[in-house]
Formats: sequence, structure tokens, C-alpha cells
Amino acid sequence: MTAALSGVRVLDLTNVLAGPFCAYQLGLLGADVVKVEVPESGDLARQLGADAELNKKKMGASFLAQNGGKKSLTLNLKSDAGKEVLLRLVRTADVLVENFRPGVMDRLGLGYEILKKANPKLVYCAISGFGQGGPMRHAPAYDQIVQGMSGVMSITGDHESAPLRVGYPVADTIGGITAAFAVAAALVRQSRSGEGEFIDVSMLDSTIVTMGWIVSNYLIAGKEPVPMGNENFTAAPSGTFRTGEGLLNIAANKQEQFVALAEAIGRPELATDERFAERETRKRNRKALKVEVEAGLAGKSAAEWESILAKLGVPAGRVLSVPQVLGHPQIQSRDLLAHFEQVPGVGRDISLVRAGFKMAGGNPDVATPPPQLGEHTDSLLVELGYSAAEIAQLHDAKAV
Repeated sequence: MTAALSGVRVLDLTNVLAGPFCAYQLGLLGADVVKVEVPESGDLARQLGADAELNKKKMGASFLAQNGGKKSLTLNLKSDAGKEVLLRLVRTADVLVENFRPGVMDRLGLGYEILKKANPKLVYCAISGFGQGGPMRHAPAYDQIVQGMSGVMSITGDHESAPLRVGYPVADTIGGITAAFAVAAALVRQSRSGEGEFIDVSMLDSTIVTMGWIVSNYLIAGKEPVPMGNENFTAAPSGTFRTGEGLLNIAANKQEQFVALAEAIGRPELATDERFAERETRKRNRKALKVEVEAGLAGKSAAEWESILAKLGVPAGRVLSVPQVLGHPQIQSRDLLAHFEQVPGVGRDISLVRAGFKMAGGNPDVATPPPQLGEHTDSLLVELGYSAAEIAQLHDAKAV
């Protein structure tokens, strides 16, 4: 079947995570993604990851994670010849994604106003920490900076441990997936009207948007959020509980779920106890309720309770490690991971994560492993109409 974005060309001028993650999502949907990288060094993520040997090879695990299926072209955008190559490439493209600080592309003479003259239908997506406007637009931003400024850290952890950083680059990731969504929307309009678009994605804005309930409780109800650890502020019992073996997350958010839980753990009287009988009283007495629930859970393991409660319609799941969840039968059955054997530049088999959704018209997929730095430079230059002599000149001039 034809992939959703088949025939769409995306120029990926991004580094590290937010931008590459955006372009990777588009590539999983069938877009032809050309990664434009700095000669010799490439994307900084090529040197990042837990395997030092791969970092030396410029094929770091951090790079591999979100660059599968892309082509790599090295280009010196500070040289006139390199700029000309990009302009030729833009004429063949539908989308350009960049995550430079605001103003950098303009100073290079490659800003949106210039590029849209070369290609009026171009969808240009600029991802930055704080957006193209505002007093902080030129400030440098990494994921942790945005996590702290967004309020995310202030509500992560409990009263003793907060503020805490979320354990993965959540702001970068949210920024990237927000950008992919915006690009996909712009492509729909482009296909209908031929219009291009300039998209301004702020990682800070994007992260705050995902905090909808937290923000609304403050804006509408006047309730300032506080860190609650593994407890759920909307309901009780809803959080992480000790069992006879292992930790179990339970979200008995509805009355009937709480009644079923109480019966399952052999404590039906909890459902009529005046401290716990109603939703609001359970929230007020969540600490006492947790003690009672954990006493009832002590007789079986988390795995046993997970199965028992699922059959009763009570949402419950074990707290798993990353290796455990990747090996879980549910993940295996969803075909979430793509596998490549003896990847060039890596020298071993690798597995990559696909998209988090399926499509009846063809599931998102990654067709080829992540590219070596500059792997497709010459073939792309040929496609753009450069002769062998001209390509040699570009190499000699270090424009590519």
C-alpha cells in the first residue's frame, strides 16, 4: 500500500533531538527525508549515546534512535556553493525543518522569505526553545531548561524530592511531535491550494500545552498544582502500590472500579467506610486508603494482581523497567520495533522504534537503517543535475 506521505520530500536541517524526531515521524509515514549535515562532524547526536565506540564512529545510539530511513547529505551552508546546492534541493522539496536559533537562517541568506521565492509551496518549520518571538527568542535552550521553565519539574516528584527532571527528554520529544503534527496539517492545505507555510514551534509552548489539566486547574479553578509523587490528583486509589512482590499501578478512578478493587483484595467494607465511600472523601483520605489497599495486596505479586484486576475491569499494570517492557508480549505483538542486520558504519544488528500508531492503509515503517555521514551526498548531487566534474569541485572547495 502507498504510505501516507509517499512522494513528499522533507529537508531535515536539524540536530540532536526535537528536529530529528520530527523528521523521523514524517519519514515513518513514507516521506523522503534528506538530512542536511555539517561536513566532517554532522549531527551532534552522532557523538552521543551510551556506546563510546559508536560515538567515535559518528553513529552514536542517540543518532540511530531517530534517523532511520533518512538520506545524509553533507553541506557547508556558509559557502556560496553550498547555499546554491540547498536552493536547488529546496526546489525539489515540500518541507524544510530546522532547529537553529531564531535568525540564524536569515543571517545565512537562507531564511523563509528567500526560500519561498525558490519554492512558493514550501512548508518551512522552525523549531526552537522559545519560539521566533518574545524576549527569550534568542536564548539557548536544552530539554532540561524547558522542563524547568515550563513547570513540569515543579510537579514531578513528591514534596521531598520535587522539583525533578522527567527521566527522558520530554520537552524535546514533545516539541518534535508537535512540529510533525503542524507539518502534516500544512501539507494537507498545500495539497489542496499549493500554498506554503511558515511554522513557528516553541518547545516551551508545546510542553505547556501538554499540561492541560494542570494548567486549567490553575487558570479556571485557581488551584496551584503541587508535586504528588506517584499519586493521581484526580482520584484515589490511583497511584503506585506495594504488593507481595513488585510495584503495581492502579487507577480505580470510577466508583465501580473502587468497589471491584475492594472486593478483589478481600476488603469489601472499604467501599462503605465513610472515609472512602465517595470520590471526594477518598481523595481527602488517600494516605489512609493506601495503607488499607496495600495490606490487601500483600498476599500476591504484582503480576498476579495485574491479571486479576484486568479481568474485573480495574485498570492496573506492573511498574516495569525499559528492558522488561521491550520484551513484553504486548510490545512484541504490536511489531513496534524494526530490526536491521549488520548496519554499515555500526557493524552490528540494531533495532529502532517505529511510530506509536497503526494505519489500515499501511503502517508507519522505517525502510532503511540510519545513514553514515554524507552517505548520499554524491547521489543526491547527481539527482540535482551536477556533473561529475562539478561534484569534484564541490568536494575540493569543501562545500560538501
